[in-house]
Amino acid sequence: MGVLINIFKLPELRRRVLFTLAMLAVYRFGIFIAVPGVDRNVMQTIVADGSGGFLGYMNMFSGGALQNLSVLALGIMPYISASIIMQLMTVVIPRLEQLKKEGESGNRKINQYSRYGTVFLAGMQGYLMATWLESQNTGGQMLVLDPGIGFRAMTVLTLTTGTCFLMWLGEQITERGIGNGISLIIFAGIIADLPMALYQLSQKIEDDPDSFGPMGIALLVVLVVLVIAFVVVMERGQRRITVMHAKRVVGRKMFGGSANYLPLRINSAGVIPPIFASSIIMFPSTIAGWTGQPWMQRLAGYFSYGDWLYLATYTALNIFFCFFYTAIQFNPVDVADNLKKQNASIPGIRPGKRTAEYIDFVLTRLTFCGAWYISAVCVLPTFLQTKFDVPFYYGGTSLLICVGVALDLAQQIESHLVTRSYEGFAGPGGPRIRGRRG
Repeated sequence: MGVLINIFKLPELRRRVLFTLAMLAVYRFGIFIAVPGVDRNVMQTIVADGSGGFLGYMNMFSGGALQNLSVLALGIMPYISASIIMQLMTVVIPRLEQLKKEGESGNRKINQYSRYGTVFLAGMQGYLMATWLESQNTGGQMLVLDPGIGFRAMTVLTLTTGTCFLMWLGEQITERGIGNGISLIIFAGIIADLPMALYQLSQKIEDDPDSFGPMGIALLVVLVVLVIAFVVVMERGQRRITVMHAKRVVGRKMFGGSANYLPLRINSAGVIPPIFASSIIMFPSTIAGWTGQPWMQRLAGYFSYGDWLYLATYTALNIFFCFFYTAIQFNPVDVADNLKKQNASIPGIRPGKRTAEYIDFVLTRLTFCGAWYISAVCVLPTFLQTKFDVPFYYGGTSLLICVGVALDLAQQIESHLVTRSYEGFAGPGGPRIRGRRG
């Protein structure tokens, strides 16, 4: 309670927190503004029937906007996809790689390209969404009241505008609020389902008290706490490589000679691997549902949710994307070159090529541990739900996002409080809270 009081004692921090809450409230209000010309009741039934597939996945990341057919139904995913594509392109396009090395000005230019890509992707997804909505007018149900070119144009316009509005909202939160705006929007959408998850759990216990009694509830609570604690430890875990700066004399003064460290995180890829893995593994069932092709339905049957092939493939994809995305984000050769330019070196390792090889060796081992950690967290809820009928309503991807965003948010609030000589979350003399990046 004392920490909350201290937060609102600081005028700047209070203003930032209230601005963030207000923007998130605007986002949640927009969830209930529907696209013109659709029946939301029919859409809620369709999403409920496909809750275990791609529709449920999209509905989760849109904060429930898809089942309401909101103008925000595409969510912030087009912006995230465009940003990831731009990161991939910086590796293969020399011009973008040069912009990335220019620092702040180059990053602003790359962010501008990401915004253009967001509009393009949102427009494409909006058109695909409109045509799919029209295809659902079968079996006597009327999801689209007046199908045609007019409905498609209006849907593309509203959905693209909604995504651009969310992109702007996230940037405003990052600039004028507290925390990363894009992450907080996803976090708010996932957390919004928590009351419904608790209600479903209470209904399950009430309907069948014998199968899930007090002991089962206690074990579930302990399991949730242990999983969250494990995620916190692994997200904050890092290997610190000692870096020594060489001494140099300028005039009569001596500079350098100090020791620093290079932090390498266990999970350098974040939540990108499970997002990519989930999208790929649900692709066959999604295409089978849309096309109705027998061979696609047989292929989707091999990857039924919770089967051993599903779990094995999901784990393999998580491991692959962990190594792939880490390799894109972190270049040991560039790090070694920068250390050499700064007259810094790792004790016992020669500068240049040997330093790059050593960093790559350490990073590979850390990524191996991080990949299995992400796979375990993502597979555990699915395994418990399908094999033991445990009501673990949040998937591994959701859990990773929520814990990671909460850590970063707490770390930023902690920094504001400590900078102005207030007590942090841990109280007087307690340890400082670190975010995922140190």
